[in-house]
Amino acid sequence: MDLGAKILTTRWAVRLPIPMFTAGFGFLFFGRLLMLEHRGRVSGERRYVVVEAARHESRDRIVVASGFGPTAHWYRNLEAEPRCGVSVGWRRRVPARAELLDAVESRALLDRYARERPKTWAMLQRSIVDATGEADPEIPMVRLHLEP
Repeated sequence: MDLGAKILTTRWAVRLPIPMFTAGFGFLFFGRLLMLEHRGRVSGERRYVVVEAARHESRDRIVVASGFGPTAHWYRNLEAEPRCGVSVGWRRRVPARAELLDAVESRALLDRYARERPKTWAMLQRSIVDATGEADPEIPMVRLHLEP
């Protein structure tokens, strides 16, 4: 397992940035990472995940990818309840709505990401394949509509 896959599958490592965001230090990630606050689809409890902003379409529209596919807990939670909160850069806990994109639009956005960030995509793709064990994993995209 490569280092990226090891980090992606180590719970404490992926949760490490959450206290930084909740303490107001999300700006240290320069808008590259964001913290998504969502509700558990069964428990209704507040949940947090930090993901990469794959594309900033505008100040109030950001696209993220579910590297672990449509079965990732945060993705399934947004499917059940699209209202969420986003902390990114200097902005904290901005109310937002998640739009789960279809396979065609997800693929187009992922292809664009790969063209714009070829080295990052090569490393990330290797890590996702290694972590999931799938040769060609489905990577759905989510567009977050932040309230202005």
